[in-house]
Amino acid sequence: MDGFSYHNIFDTKGIEYLAIIAFFLLLIPFWIILNRQVVSSKIKHFIGVLTANVLKIPQGVFFSKNHTWTHLQRSGAATVGVDDLLFHITGDIKFNNLKNPGEMVNKGDLLTEINQDGKVLRIYSPISGKILSNNSLLNDNPQLSNEDPYGKGWLYKIKPSNWVGETSSYYLAEDATQWSKRELDRFKDFLATSGTKYGAYPSIAVLQDGGELCDHILAEMPKEIWQDFQQEFLN
Repeated sequence: MDGFSYHNIFDTKGIEYLAIIAFFLLLIPFWIILNRQVVSSKIKHFIGVLTANVLKIPQGVFFSKNHTWTHLQRSGAATVGVDDLLFHITGDIKFNNLKNPGEMVNKGDLLTEINQDGKVLRIYSPISGKILSNNSLLNDNPQLSNEDPYGKGWLYKIKPSNWVGETSSYYLAEDATQWSKRELDRFKDFLATSGTKYGAYPSIAVLQDGGELCDHILAEMPKEIWQDFQQEFLN
């Protein structure tokens, strides 16, 4: 045919191109295997994963079983707040009905409610005493409690009336760290039970490649599970 010419690629550089293509075809599977762990960690970082390693557990703070904490200052006033684990579970919340300075509270009295889109958890006092002040910053910036639960996110300053007797059974230092780990494991079991009970399948709350919980997972759960959580962990 006029104007048609035939070239054997093996007589030119075509064989080099084929070699390069074959090399990349072999390289791709190895690249996927080597980078699988890196990609997985980036996904976890983006989603937010709740593990014991991310929990903040100050070693000089007393933790009660209902997920409040208290710390006695040199002035004799005790700071009171909600622990980091609870905020990791619930996510962004608002506070309802903070008590006023001058009011007296007993250990186990209602201190405040945390509210998220109409879903409520009640928070009870870990100590008895007279309220010296509440954290008015939380009215406009409730996220402070999530960002810095043991610093700027405190709830009350209370003058305790029975500090030694009421804190003797609380968790401190390494005991608090181990208790928090156990509570996180217990929360996983709780989700499996309550999630199935109300049809809020807990599989959506767990990462497939390790069984780890997503941060703020209670925010995705219905009001009934919040009520069960209140009974199981906070009362």
